[in-house]
Amino acid sequence: MNGRADGALAGIDVAVLAGGLGTRLRPVLGDEIPKVLAPVAGRPFLDVMMEWLANFGARRLVLCLGHGAAEVEAHLARSGSVLPQVETVTEPRPLGTAGALRSAAPQLRSELVMVMNGDSWTDADLGALVAEHRAHDAFMTVLCVSVPDAGRYGRIDVAPSGEITRFTEKEPGGEGGGLINAGVYLLSQAALAMLRESEGPSFERDFMAKLPQRHARAHIAERVRFIDIGTPESFFQAGEVVCLVGGDA
Repeated sequence: MNGRADGALAGIDVAVLAGGLGTRLRPVLGDEIPKVLAPVAGRPFLDVMMEWLANFGARRLVLCLGHGAAEVEAHLARSGSVLPQVETVTEPRPLGTAGALRSAAPQLRSELVMVMNGDSWTDADLGALVAEHRAHDAFMTVLCVSVPDAGRYGRIDVAPSGEITRFTEKEPGGEGGGLINAGVYLLSQAALAMLRESEGPSFERDFMAKLPQRHARAHIAERVRFIDIGTPESFFQAGEVVCLVGGDA
């Protein structure tokens, strides 16, 4: 990243969902390395993400941890952070992505809150995402990107007005490209309050997909790279993508 939107995240608390078990990566990483510390282009993935956020002026990060929390905290103590403030919230047992956010919600106090999956990354302009959210005074905005294999992630349907009309579940074996959720979300405090009152473990299935109509907007990032490190195949490809953008996320 080149910092083209420096300062866009300065007043926005960022929550990173980084407590997953990472079961599919264990044959590659072993049992001791949590997914968020997986080495990508020679660096822990968490460090890549934090530098990316710093380029947009992020100052306060809340890490939602679970499996491997001690290893993540030890890494932060040992290596430090490019961000001025990093806090951790560790779930007492696996709560799912929605449950992890409910646990962290008291620490997310800014007017807007950014939520990110801890196993994906895109070189999209986060400043443009923030600007669109504010221009529409949105309840919630989802960063969306086009990929050649949308069935692996689950498709998103968007109206011409920019409102999300449908979230489609993952379709293993489904063919064709399409628009997907890139794992980056902007939530108003009203949306965060609704999440805290919701039920179910999944942020995507139990919260987003059940929002009333006209409550979620899409910000579509064109011609950007997107990676995830959830499977061995995508993990090995991730290093190549980060290198392509200069290794400076």
